[in-house]
Amino acid sequence: MSLDFTLDAAMTNLLGHCAGLRAGDRLVVVEEAGSDYYDGRIGGAVAAAARARGIDTDLHRVPFCHAVDGLGEPLTTLMSEADCTIFCARLGDQVRFREMPKGIRAVVCYALDLPMLASAFGAADYRAFLGLKHALDDMLFAAGHIRVTCPRGTDFAGPGPGAALHGPDDVSIIRFPMSTFAPVPAQGFSGRVVLAGFLMGTGSRYYEPYGIGTQGRLIAHFREGRLTGFGGSPVDVAMAEAHYTDIAERFGIDRDAVHSWHAGIHPGCAFANPVEADFLRWSGGAFGNPRILHFHTCGTQPPGEISWNVLDPTVEVDGFKVWEDGVLHPDRVPGAASLLAEYPCAAAAFAHPARDVGIMGALLDRIGA
Repeated sequence: MSLDFTLDAAMTNLLGHCAGLRAGDRLVVVEEAGSDYYDGRIGGAVAAAARARGIDTDLHRVPFCHAVDGLGEPLTTLMSEADCTIFCARLGDQVRFREMPKGIRAVVCYALDLPMLASAFGAADYRAFLGLKHALDDMLFAAGHIRVTCPRGTDFAGPGPGAALHGPDDVSIIRFPMSTFAPVPAQGFSGRVVLAGFLMGTGSRYYEPYGIGTQGRLIAHFREGRLTGFGGSPVDVAMAEAHYTDIAERFGIDRDAVHSWHAGIHPGCAFANPVEADFLRWSGGAFGNPRILHFHTCGTQPPGEISWNVLDPTVEVDGFKVWEDGVLHPDRVPGAASLLAEYPCAAAAFAHPARDVGIMGALLDRIGA
């Protein structure tokens, strides 16, 4: 099994395997200016790698905006004239559930810095994880019964929503690396979710406070896709109730809607810093690890505005534990074994999974690790 995870391999993976670009094609790289969410070098490095491969490349800088309605001009025109656009900017994530103008093809990069891109996360073949995502979509949406638990007491269940509800694409922008399966609608699910020590935004709108830590275990109870209340210390419950009311009123959305959930599928995804040090970067960088399952809540428009995060889920699908204590077992997914045989680099990533997801130390103590 290959462990040749290098920046050059990652650039080939991003530009070729994912974006489908060849020499002579036109590319726009959108770089986020004036922030430290991305490391400030990644956009230029992608543009340089593309030019070295004979791809006509324009590097376009955009400021970060807390809320966006669309791509705006002149970016839309620039993108429409290119074969592909790669976002090293949160703008790509913010519009991922919105319809793209006709003829535009775009990728959003979830590797936030060059070391992350050069790791197994960025360099393991995109096509393997795209195939795994589709295999998981087929399995989960057609399931008769799904139950999710975690070592801290999460326990919710419901039926797969039905294959007919799973469209060909769950977002309008291609994700790189491919890190999750399609969100499973929560309307048929009920139970409790023990949060991983915080409430967090979803990357749709950015607001203050974007992440709020809890003093202890906070438990969200829901029934048939509706939040019914919180359990835990009086301080944590009061904080959560007030936060939901605030965000719902701020944006005029359905406070108690529990929209959907999904889990990470990429064992190369790692986040070394404590989540409390930077809620924003954690929310955009850690979710792809199989140790993290998250819900989209507060609002009926995907992806909602507040996420619940579960650490080390076990996801049982029709009796098969596809995830077990935060470990994804692709051999338990129909068709996935052949993918790992075809792409040894993906098999190597699963053989040596990253376990660091930024939830550590005192935070683990507070949530009852």
